[in-house]
Amino acid sequence: MPEEEITKLYYAIGEVSEMTDLEPHVLRYWESEFEMLHPRKNRAGRRVYTEEDIAMVRRIQHLLRVDKYTIAGARQVLERAEAPAASQEQRQELLRLRGFLHTLLQKLENGVD
Repeated sequence: MPEEEITKLYYAIGEVSEMTDLEPHVLRYWESEFEMLHPRKNRAGRRVYTEEDIAMVRRIQHLLRVDKYTIAGARQVLERAEAPAASQEQRQELLRLRGFLHTLLQKLENGVD
């Protein structure tokens, strides 16, 4: 009978270190350099990584080790990747504001309160 892989909700820094072949101090350093990498801390104050955190570690690792980005360059790549969602929200807000201003201008031109 094949063994089913058990996925955990949280991983300790040592487990992530083994998975990624990175030393724990490197993970802690990256946490200080990349604001998008922010594992939670449990009640004992120890870092606990989610699958999303591990995916971000692997992304950073790829940018630095394979694509040969500097830390600053990798940070810019990751920030640009997150920017479209924020800029889309800003775009929607600006379109709503534009509509409001257009309506207000029409009312002022027509002399209607």
